[in-house]
Amino acid sequence: MKTIGLIGGMSWESTAEYYKIINTYIKNTLGGLHSAKCVLFSVDFDEIETCQVQGDWEKSGRLLGEAARSLESAGADFIILCTNTMHKNAEAIRQAVSIPFLHIAEITAQAILKDGKRRVGLLGTKYTMEEDFYKAQLIQRGLEVIIPEKEERDFINRVIFEELCLGKIKATSKERYLKVVDLFKSQGVEAVILGCTEIGMLIKSEDSSLPFYDTAFIHAEEAAKYALG
Repeated sequence: MKTIGLIGGMSWESTAEYYKIINTYIKNTLGGLHSAKCVLFSVDFDEIETCQVQGDWEKSGRLLGEAARSLESAGADFIILCTNTMHKNAEAIRQAVSIPFLHIAEITAQAILKDGKRRVGLLGTKYTMEEDFYKAQLIQRGLEVIIPEKEERDFINRVIFEELCLGKIKATSKERYLKVVDLFKSQGVEAVILGCTEIGMLIKSEDSSLPFYDTAFIHAEEAAKYALG
């Protein structure tokens, strides 16, 4: 079994879900007392979020690159970054190490295409929804990506940082998120990408007739498969 290197803490709530998903897959696949071999570098999210707000992506890339090198030195065979937004620094991480890096958007696109979907709605932080670093990975693989209107993007982003990253789950926020999903449906969207690793804490597949692709679940499970493969 390969050792998984996780760069987490963005937020720690979603990183905890990664750990649970990975180990559940290993246990169900191998049985007995098996669990995953993991090394975790959990950053101080406040420092990373400050870089986001200030637009200092060079600094955040340096911090995440240092985290990746620490994981490689600790024996990780490959690395995953337990967040969608900070994949803006994916190249900085790849350049910092000599071991593989599993990109969350690439893996999510593969899962969607395997199911025959093409037109997708994207929910995430404002950075993920509005900038090209993430959407480009999806579009290059043949997906058509729809994002909400600005007012809804602002609300979605605010809920992520002011509620979900703090472990707060509010019924009113869930209701409004699902209204955005209903708008997607009226636009001919075939599936919705939960493009922030915390969103799966708020809305679930059973909440809508549209299929949800929870990036945290897809990414974590693929890491477990890769560790065994």
